[in-house]
Amino acid sequence: MHSNPSAIVRKSLSPATPGSDRHAEQRLSSGDIRSATLPNGLRIVSNLVPYVHSVTLGIWINAGSREDPEGLEGIAHFIEHAIFKGTRKRDYIDIARCIEEAGGYIDAWTTKEQTCLCVRCLREHLPLAFDLLADMVRDPVFPKEEIEKEREVVLEEIASVNDTPEELIFEEFDLRSFPGHPLGTPILGTEKSIERFSRKKLRAFMHRHYVPSKMLVTAVGNIGHDEVAQLAESHFGSMEEPPATKESMRKQFDISEYKPFSVTTKKRIYQSQLLLGTIIPRDDSRFWSLMVLNAMLGSGMSCLLNLELREKRGLVYQAYSSLSFLDELTTFNIYAGTDKGKAPKTLETITELLNSKALQEPDPDDIRAAKSKMLGSLIMGMEKMTRRMSRIAQDVFYYGRYQSPAEKAALIEAVSEADVAEAAALLSRPEQLSTLIYKASR
Repeated sequence: MHSNPSAIVRKSLSPATPGSDRHAEQRLSSGDIRSATLPNGLRIVSNLVPYVHSVTLGIWINAGSREDPEGLEGIAHFIEHAIFKGTRKRDYIDIARCIEEAGGYIDAWTTKEQTCLCVRCLREHLPLAFDLLADMVRDPVFPKEEIEKEREVVLEEIASVNDTPEELIFEEFDLRSFPGHPLGTPILGTEKSIERFSRKKLRAFMHRHYVPSKMLVTAVGNIGHDEVAQLAESHFGSMEEPPATKESMRKQFDISEYKPFSVTTKKRIYQSQLLLGTIIPRDDSRFWSLMVLNAMLGSGMSCLLNLELREKRGLVYQAYSSLSFLDELTTFNIYAGTDKGKAPKTLETITELLNSKALQEPDPDDIRAAKSKMLGSLIMGMEKMTRRMSRIAQDVFYYGRYQSPAEKAALIEAVSEADVAEAAALLSRPEQLSTLIYKASR
């Protein structure tokens, strides 16, 4: 174990200011952001927020469902569940109680690319939070009886998705967008793949991916950076980095292999589901333009999709657009749920909207409103400590560094009407757009 904190490589991250206006600077300031890297490669980022009494601690692993081996789809997510089942020091009841009895809570989640274990607690309980999460990450025992019970829990989770058409259509859309690639497989796995999991296979996955170079510690709240760095070094500094193997490397998706599709299938559901989408390279120059376009098109009650489909025509209860960010690409989707008799008109209206003057020649006032929504979300999100902690981690994983709110605001402000029109043109070309429709048959 590296006991000398001075061995930790430290770097200060000073957020830029957006301009000379003091109030704008205060709103966009993220406070004291500092980072460190342990000698074994594990990264640490802390954010001092002195006006709260709590700390939100996240242990991130840069491995999600896209790291699942073929035939073991869902194993990354299953491990996120299974490490709650006990360690050599704590059984599953102790894990649940130890932080809750101190007034905090513990949570975890798995995405396509990351797994996170998170504790929020009072500032004085940060050492306990570190000890608990390190214990779960480094020393799970995967008791056979508990693992079998958890297998049943995850099967119930899969059944819940299968009963939720809105979630199911996104899963199938990914499967069709990325055929034969891990990005296309469900995060939860399948009923068949879940049955193949064993203690040996769980440990093998952790040995490949729960390693210092893939780990990130993020801490947000009323804490000092030196304390966070010392606790991280104490609990994770002795971890060793195994040699990289083909199995531990992330398989990239070749965007040139993407083939747009148009599929309609019947489902025994009451409401038809429509999902449209496309993908662009992660480093595409239209990235921030698509962000602004997404805010105009599908974010909030005043967005174009809601106004056209719901308020003006009464075609839908819900319609929105969304962006998903992955290592090598960004996905853009448009969703709507509607009565089976209204599905053709809904699709026609969405197509007309994508080709309309409102997007092809956007009004500067509409763009300003969209930017205000984005900036408001950015600033208000900083008031939620778990979201703040997550954004820091996402920045590190996707940009390779922390990106200050002021820097993001400047990138948003730089988007012009012509930029939005160019991004909208991408969605107006039928040859670039995929469509999946669940036609209600009940």
